[in-house]
Amino acid sequence: MIKAVLFDSDDTLLDFTLAEHIALKKTFEEVGIEPAEDTISLYSEINKRHWEMLERGELTRQQVLIKRFDRFFEAMGIDGDSEATQKLYNHNLGIGHYFVPGAVELLESLYGKYKLYLVTNGNESVQVPRLKSADIGHFFEEIFISQRIGWDKPSIEFFDKCFAAMPPYEKDEMIIIGDSLTSDIKGGINAGIHTCWFNPKGKDGRTDIVPEYVVSALEEIPELLEKIKKA
Repeated sequence: MIKAVLFDSDDTLLDFTLAEHIALKKTFEEVGIEPAEDTISLYSEINKRHWEMLERGELTRQQVLIKRFDRFFEAMGIDGDSEATQKLYNHNLGIGHYFVPGAVELLESLYGKYKLYLVTNGNESVQVPRLKSADIGHFFEEIFISQRIGWDKPSIEFFDKCFAAMPPYEKDEMIIIGDSLTSDIKGGINAGIHTCWFNPKGKDGRTDIVPEYVVSALEEIPELLEKIKKA
């Protein structure tokens, strides 16, 4: 039986991809870079690689935030100010929110039936205003932001810190739901809890990180949790 549901935030409940696109476009315009789609895609790919390096423990969070722009400017052949651009982007990214379709309805349907928790690797200065804007904090028993905790998903230390602040659930009473195999699913596997990969775009899986369950739409989650409850 599932008692506690741990949700990732970005691209699981909140549409980070859209928020990133809008924030990047505004930031590039403000620093004098034409915000063409291929330019935004280049940055997004560089950014993704750097966050994966953080997950593997190869970079610190602060290094990710600056080095991603260092590499981007190098690839563009631009002599840019990475620290200033990071601050500007961080500000733009924290403005407003965009929901993944079905997110609010899902939280409303699960609230009161399960204990809900939010677990995110996002920057505190970005996540706090976005979550406040989205007005979903009341659904969660606790909101765990890795920057506050001092460890990032998928490290077991991150989950140990979360578990220490939660009631003493059994491992098989908890499930993590998220869009990232390397962060959410690997983290859940490391922690020994149930895992559900939210994969709306039908991305290819990995043989080394295998989720217990896969859903393509948030609407599938209530039925899945009931199924696990009866297993």
